[in-house]
Amino acid sequence: MNTMKWLLRREFWENKGGFVWAPLVAAAIMVLLVGGVVLYGIASGKMGVENVTIQVQGEVVHTTSVNKMVPPEMRQQMANVAANNYIAAGAPIFFVLPIVGFFYCLAALYDDRRDRSILFWKSLPISDADTVLSKLVTVLVIAPLITIGVATAAALAMLLFGGIATSYHGVSLFGAVLTNVNFYLAPFYLIGMLPVYILWALPTAGWLLLVSSWAKSKVFLWAVGVPLIATVLAKWLDYLLAMSGAGTINADWIIRNVLETIFLGLIPGSWMMGADDLPLPTRDGVHMMTLLQYSWATLSRPSLWAGVLAGVAMILGAIRLRRWRDEG
Repeated sequence: MNTMKWLLRREFWENKGGFVWAPLVAAAIMVLLVGGVVLYGIASGKMGVENVTIQVQGEVVHTTSVNKMVPPEMRQQMANVAANNYIAAGAPIFFVLPIVGFFYCLAALYDDRRDRSILFWKSLPISDADTVLSKLVTVLVIAPLITIGVATAAALAMLLFGGIATSYHGVSLFGAVLTNVNFYLAPFYLIGMLPVYILWALPTAGWLLLVSSWAKSKVFLWAVGVPLIATVLAKWLDYLLAMSGAGTINADWIIRNVLETIFLGLIPGSWMMGADDLPLPTRDGVHMMTLLQYSWATLSRPSLWAGVLAGVAMILGAIRLRRWRDEG
């Protein structure tokens, strides 16, 4: 256990730029943009409770206070939407995670062989399994937790600016938002989806680590090129079989269930892509608890467990390859 702790620390400090600074920079840009717009509106006098023009039922209405035009039930609904969905404001930050994770996995085992540092690590009492698993835990657990923390902080900052903007228009939502229990539970809902994310991302991480432990060079081309070439060949074979009347191998099914699993697993929420049974938004927005329940319900899909088995097999393959493939 102590060995794994130090291996995880090594991975964190060696890849701090990607796992910490990349989402922080993205969050800072988003917060500065939102905050800049709000502060500019306040400083320029374009944001305030006087001379507000709004449209109600198709008619333009001039008022000195939006608060007079917003009934209490609508104000409560606005607060519920903000409390339930404010975390969605940090969604762009989660797109940093798969990019960083993809290139981290590709370099995780390859770089040790390229710079010959693998010889140093093999001289230590550290097993190949511990080394590979530490990299797997880093990309599937530590990196998502850091991203959740950064995205939550950014979403809170943007919610604060949004609350300031509505307050300057005469509608204060802070009290109603802060008394809504979903405001506090939203980050925990995201953490609750982490085990689901790990299972769906396992085949992608396993494939990338396998290529990283095997390829002598051009790691990216091997990781991306082999599946793409296999897809083209499958479509070509499908076409030839259809032309000859011998049936097909259903290349579209292979692309949908194999290629997408390999390439898209590291994207948070990939299990919701193209789904027809996603929870529909209500008057209060989309409840995070509903998304959490839907995410866990995907564990009943056979395709998920087929991907998990394939991911485990590829990770075992990466461990085996690391034992002897130490050339530079």
